[in-house]
Amino acid sequence: MSRLIPTIGLEVHVQLKTRSKMFCACPVEFGAPPNTHTCPVCLGYPGALPVMNEEALKMSALTGLMLGCSVPDVCKFDRKNYFYPDMPKNYQITQYDRPICSGGAVPLHDFAYPKDAQKHITHSGKSVRLTRIHLEEDVAKSQHFETSTGIDFNRAGTPLMEIVSEPEIESPEEAFAYLTSLQQILIYGGVSDADMEKGQLRCDCNVSVRPEGQAELGTKIEIKNMNSISGVRRALAYEIERQTDAVSRGEALIQSTRRWDDAAGRTYQMRTKESAHDYRYFPDPDLLPVKTTVFMPEVHSRRPELPGEKRERFVREFGVTGYDASVLASDHELANYFDAAVKGASKPKSVANWVINDLLSALSAAGKSIAECPVSASELAALVSLIDDGTISGTQGKTVFAEMFQNGNPAAKIVEEKGLKQESNTAVIEALCMQVIEANPKPVAEYRAGKLQSINFLKGQVMKLSQGKANPNTVGESLLRN
Repeated sequence: MSRLIPTIGLEVHVQLKTRSKMFCACPVEFGAPPNTHTCPVCLGYPGALPVMNEEALKMSALTGLMLGCSVPDVCKFDRKNYFYPDMPKNYQITQYDRPICSGGAVPLHDFAYPKDAQKHITHSGKSVRLTRIHLEEDVAKSQHFETSTGIDFNRAGTPLMEIVSEPEIESPEEAFAYLTSLQQILIYGGVSDADMEKGQLRCDCNVSVRPEGQAELGTKIEIKNMNSISGVRRALAYEIERQTDAVSRGEALIQSTRRWDDAAGRTYQMRTKESAHDYRYFPDPDLLPVKTTVFMPEVHSRRPELPGEKRERFVREFGVTGYDASVLASDHELANYFDAAVKGASKPKSVANWVINDLLSALSAAGKSIAECPVSASELAALVSLIDDGTISGTQGKTVFAEMFQNGNPAAKIVEEKGLKQESNTAVIEALCMQVIEANPKPVAEYRAGKLQSINFLKGQVMKLSQGKANPNTVGESLLRN
């Protein structure tokens, strides 16, 4: 049998970062006590009428703009009919044939892939095309107990975007990169916090395998409600292997829906799905079609600098490496911090090194986010400036930074209080070097005889004599002259 090729399509559900729900004024708040943010509209009481959330429409259009989608002049809402306990009206208000966005693509930049896969990227620079983005209301949340299930309707009615990809993702690693890149773009646009642990971004995976060279896709298996990007990668790897083994044995796969058990490391069948459900879509009679042209000028004004654009600018303007730029741009707040810290810096690369190596390490050790950082961007820039102009050494800089991080004091104040100012006066350093040369004739003779490493001993003696305050570069130059 010829090699089997996997094909993956992703349906990503994104909760929008609005203050209120899609069709009522109930607040959107994660972690509120169950069933405290409800009203007759989101509970589906007879006669209650929906009122559209304009901000949710703008955020959806902005998402489309960021992803290169086309936004039609008019979109509309439909009713999708089904009977589940998590949808009190027994229908969901969604979009069917005239969604708010169509087309577009998600770029898979190299550093969005898992670290262990970044050296083996099959299609560097690939973009995964989108079918559509439609806007709908979220359903309630089911909470399963030992002998019963509770329904929390706080989530019912939350504005929810569904971003549907074309089936052209070829590996679990590409799916990982797709979700990482998409998540970054959503956060940059301020349309969602996209926190998978809070259910703000959820993913359904459609995966099939087919013989190499065959155009027709294999039998589609759906994996529902994935709640972590690394979990999606693991689930797809397992499911591709499972399907490949089954087909290789001559087993016929049946279209079905499965769930992923991360602890067990395998998928389990939930139900078979031999044909699509008849949801009996029809236009919602309570909601008029939407003229997007009314708010698109505002949406265009809200388009941010995207992660890929920011990476390119960091490399172009500040001379950082592609890897450094990817780290700095991977977090929107971190990127803003770096932008502020590097403003007016004589050596932007030095600022980048301090942010990536020292600042991020300190934040990680303290369990803090960049938003909680006790060292402001301007103070980090001041510290780097003190090092670059020779006021303090790099080693002293690390001591100063540790105290800045601990108590929030400015770098200049710490340097002054601790007497850490580096000695760069050439005459003073010359005198120290002459003392060391006179006191250590043996290593001096060894150096002059060709044992070049002896100079390091002499440098150490000068630094010791100066109590660590002598400028190491000036020390080296002075020793070589004498």
